Amino acid sequence: MELIDKVRAVEGVFRDLDAAINTFQTATTLHCKFGCGKCCFKPDIEATPVEFLPFAHYLYENNLADAWYEKLRVSDDELCLILNPTQAGAGLCSEYVHRGLICRLFGYSARVNKYGAKELVTCQIIKTEQKDAYESAEKSISAGGPVPVMNQYYMQLHGIDPELAREFYPINKAIRRAVEVVLSYYAYRQ
Repeated sequence: MELIDKVRAVEGVFRDLDAAINTFQTATTLHCKFGCGKCCFKPDIEATPVEFLPFAHYLYENNLADAWYEKLRVSDDELCLILNPTQAGAGLCSEYVHRGLICRLFGYSARVNKYGAKELVTCQIIKTEQKDAYESAEKSISAGGPVPVMNQYYMQLHGIDPELAREFYPINKAIRRAVEVVLSYYAYRQ
């Protein structure tokens, strides 16, 4: 599969996931508090490079890849470099359309526990401030109601590029690796 095909395939997975999350949010009324972004400030967020191929490709197409690569290479910041805490709006991601898989999944998806039951993965703020909606969503999920399931989306990305989906890295390292892949790909085609 060519790089552009991988980029489009990842974008397709994200579009499908975003639609599933929208359906879930509509059904449950769960939502992030406007301007929150508290989950973005965790220093141990991990991702795979394949998740950021669309972002890296976007950077390349806009002549920003080299600058971002250097920024990612020299930074020792543990917080995601796409995070913009001064940004006004519903989220704090400066590249919201290019955010990673965990950034899309957290709050509105389920994991499968060791007993095979689906458990909603969300934050304490949603659990406490939207308690009734949260409890209703939990009951719906327990009864077999629709919810995006995390491992299903990770497996879809693995199917696109097993090598780039195999290992989880701190988020900035995953973004840097994706930029390296895109820059290398185009360096050998020119």
